[in-house]
Amino acid sequence: MTDKITVAGVTIDTRHWIGGQRVASAETFTDVSPIDGSVLGEIARGTATEAAAAVAAARDAFPTWAATSRAERARILHAIADGVEKRIEELAIVETHDNGALLRSHRRGVMPRVAHNFRFFADWLLKLDHEDFETRGHTNHVSWDPAGPCVLITPWNAPLMLATWKVAPALAAGNTVILKPAEWTPLTASLLADIAAEAGLPAGVLNVVQGYGADVGDPLTSHPDVRRISFTGSVPTAQRIAASAAANLTPLSLELGGKSPLLVFADADLELAVDLAVEQYDNAGQVCLAGTRLLVEEPVAEEFVRRFVDKVSRLTQGDPRDEATDIGPNIHARQLEKIDGFVQRAIAAGGRAVIGGRRGQGLYYEPTLLTDVAQDSEIVQEEVFGPVLTLQTFSGEEVAVRLANGTRFGLAATVATGDPERAERVTGQLVAGTVWVNCFFVRDLQAPFGGSRLSGVGREGGTWSFDFYCDLKNTVTAPKGWNQNHG
Repeated sequence: MTDKITVAGVTIDTRHWIGGQRVASAETFTDVSPIDGSVLGEIARGTATEAAAAVAAARDAFPTWAATSRAERARILHAIADGVEKRIEELAIVETHDNGALLRSHRRGVMPRVAHNFRFFADWLLKLDHEDFETRGHTNHVSWDPAGPCVLITPWNAPLMLATWKVAPALAAGNTVILKPAEWTPLTASLLADIAAEAGLPAGVLNVVQGYGADVGDPLTSHPDVRRISFTGSVPTAQRIAASAAANLTPLSLELGGKSPLLVFADADLELAVDLAVEQYDNAGQVCLAGTRLLVEEPVAEEFVRRFVDKVSRLTQGDPRDEATDIGPNIHARQLEKIDGFVQRAIAAGGRAVIGGRRGQGLYYEPTLLTDVAQDSEIVQEEVFGPVLTLQTFSGEEVAVRLANGTRFGLAATVATGDPERAERVTGQLVAGTVWVNCFFVRDLQAPFGGSRLSGVGREGGTWSFDFYCDLKNTVTAPKGWNQNHG
């Protein structure tokens, strides 16, 4: 195999990044673009050997990085952000080829957000503090101590942005990192390693190991020297990671699947509600937060469907590199089979495809809306992760809340209503880590992010990230001249 490949004029090293050096593997795996099925390159396939080397490099680099001042750590994170901003166009085009998401979105939103992730946590680190408090004259001082090597396992639907949600706070906290990107989208993680090295991040502080879960993920998550594991992905994989980490009681942060509701009340701005619903097809429906279950109050349901179908029919599906494209391909043939299987089983069970319900060419799937589906049906209860929405109607708040909470998940919810009091009542009853009212996908990094039920464990964002990536310590100091026998 060659050590480097070129994608749309961008050179990418296909080897692992371990201890500040490129490391090859005996075997490779093939990376294919979902746009047209073209082979992007052969990627080094890690095993337990590379996993052990990466953990050792992270362990050896940890003491020095943990002892590095907050100001210096923040400076290097800002330098990484500078490097990302200089290469936004390269990162955008490579990621579009690798995961099929819209190039215009990568250029304007996703890659700038990658840089922001590093800047935000660098700045948050510098103001991270807790007021001292007194106990019978004794001073309590809370500190955030770096935990140690962290294994970060990231998904394919927004590879670099979701990776840096984890990498940035872990590094800011003074930890070292082993990043394991999804095997379907490994390329921008390799570019991140180059950018971090150019920014002056010391060798071994960030390591990138590519490969499959059974090959490299298992030995990483079961390693006794790993102090934190953060994972974004599916529930079955999370269960496997949790079992692997159990022997060492390694703390976990898990951001998992969703089956989020979008509730539309009769008093809502219907045009806004329709726009919010159409937005759920973003990234070909491959968004964990997507409100895939449309719950619409009966008096406006017919008009809502009419307007929705009209807007969806005007969406452009095609090459994500084209500025005019609204919906690109799905990630992989295996994922496409899964999506179509959900839809065809739902139709066979009595569901009706108001729009879509069919495959397109290659890995494209038509944006789909299914009605006449039961609350306990597979299509309502399980995550599809494709451009497939269901629609159910309801009468009254009580039924709306019952339907909304009627799955095993609890990642997010969206409520469209013109009544602020209703919004407050309903959102207070919803089981979800994030609830949007008359908006969608507004995400501030200082807010907690995560899910309830099977949608995850823990929260990311702001101080919550540092709480996870650090060992919190309380130091209690006696007052001068205090005699413990009289305490």
